[in-house]
Parts: sequence; structure tokens; C-alpha cells
Amino acid sequence: MENIEVRHERIKGDGVELHVARAGEGPPAILLHGFPENWRSWQRQIPALVRAGFSVWAPDLRGYNLSDIPPGREAYRLEHLVADVAALVRASGASRAHIVGHDWGGIIAWSFAAAHPGLVDKLVILNAPHLDIYAEKARRFPQMLRSWYVLFFQIPWLPEKLLAANRYGAIRRMFRREPARPNAFSREDIAHFVAAISKPGALTAGLDYYRANIGLGKLRRAPVKPIEAPTLVIWGERDPALGVELLEGLERVAPRVRVHRIPDASHWVQNEAPGEVNRVLIDFLMETR
Repeated sequence: MENIEVRHERIKGDGVELHVARAGEGPPAILLHGFPENWRSWQRQIPALVRAGFSVWAPDLRGYNLSDIPPGREAYRLEHLVADVAALVRASGASRAHIVGHDWGGIIAWSFAAAHPGLVDKLVILNAPHLDIYAEKARRFPQMLRSWYVLFFQIPWLPEKLLAANRYGAIRRMFRREPARPNAFSREDIAHFVAAISKPGALTAGLDYYRANIGLGKLRRAPVKPIEAPTLVIWGERDPALGVELLEGLERVAPRVRVHRIPDASHWVQNEAPGEVNRVLIDFLMETR
């Protein structure tokens, strides 16, 4: 990875062991991936962060890739996911860390920053809604239409069957076709993600993030306490699943927020526009308070 040494370790989380890819020395930045990816989601950010003087901690979230896959959807409730991040901060040896999250990693990051303000230096979110705002917008058009897959994922066994059909053809097509910028993911990237999500129990674990936290009539809202940390939201505006209206009202939940929009990128913003994301991300992390 661009001549950057990546070390692979196992860290104890909240009743599970997490695989973590580590690189660099300096203030810790914990990078949290989304569905259906793993630590490799950040391969274009890790070298830039290391060169900028940060130590990078990029875990496979529980249920993904080389981390433990606990059985049962209750194992994927937000309180456990947040506790895993707290364990990572403690393992870093620092009193606090920069928390960076995309997609489900971003939802976890929002929740972690609200629940553990003393452990967060700065917060960076990439195309991930704050659940309080999502709960409001998902009840109205157009976000209601964009959220169709969330309802589909609540159905037992059928989503797994359809997503896994034809050698995980739906997931392969998602990585090939949904990015607004072509070639955001290489054939090797896609093969890696498919191999990881096809491990026994892994696809169900990824879907259980939705089932445990945003099921019908039981949206598990993020803590309502405003987030104290300086916050940067990077948003690819061509996201087919998460509309820009989810940026409305962020000041209520994160008074120190700023938003950087990338008009010609979509949901996979850190892979589609890595140069711009890295520049904005590192500039923000290196600012003095």
C-alpha cells in the first residue's frame, strides 16, 4: 500500500475480538467502514494520513472480514458497536482519538461522539446520516423512496438469498455501477469485498446492523445530547440512497459542524474522490482548536 507498512492485529472489543489494520505513528485516527466493506475501504486514505503524521487504526467492524462474527442480531445493536470503538480508543493508548466513519461506520461515529465526548478529538463523517435527522427525513419524500432497501433488509433470509445469488452478483454490480465516478473500485477491490462478505454468517451480520437498529417501528435513535467535538461532514451529493436533505439541521446535533460537499461524487466518496477527501480530511484534523 504505497510503501506504507500495515500491521494486522486483534483487539478485544465488547465481548468480541476485532481485526485492526494499523499504520503510522502519531495521534490516532480510527477509521470505521460501512456495509458491505471492511478496513480496505480506507486504502486510499491510510497512506495520506500516515504521511501527515497520524497513526491509523482501521478495524473490521464486528461481523466483517477477519473480526469475530457473533450470532444473533442483538449483538449488532448500536450500544455494542459504540463500545467496540471505545475499546479501540483505549487500545490506542491515547486519551482521545479522531473518529472517522463512512456509511454504517459514520452512524456508529455519530453515536460514539455523543455517548463518549471525552474520547473524541475530532469527528469526521462521510455520507452517513445522524439517526435523529434520518428518523425525521425517512418518513417523508424523497428520502422515504431512497430508503426502500432498509425495509427490504428487515425480511428474514430473502435479502441474503438475493444478494448472494449469482456469486454475489448484486454486490458486484453495486460496486461497479453505483459510484458516480467510474473505476472507483478495481476488480481486486470488488473480489476482496465479495470474498469477505461471503464468509459464513458475514452477510447476515451486515444486514443485522439494519435489523437491530432501524427496523420497522423501532428506529434506534442516536443519543440526543449535542456533539461537543469539532465535526466535519464530507458528502458526495450524487448518493442514490442518502439525499442531501439529510444535511439539514446538523447544527442541532453538532453545533461545531462544517460541511464539505462534492457534487460529482456519490455514496462511496472516499473511493471516488480520494484526493479531495484526503486534502479536506487532513487539513481539518491538523487544525488547532
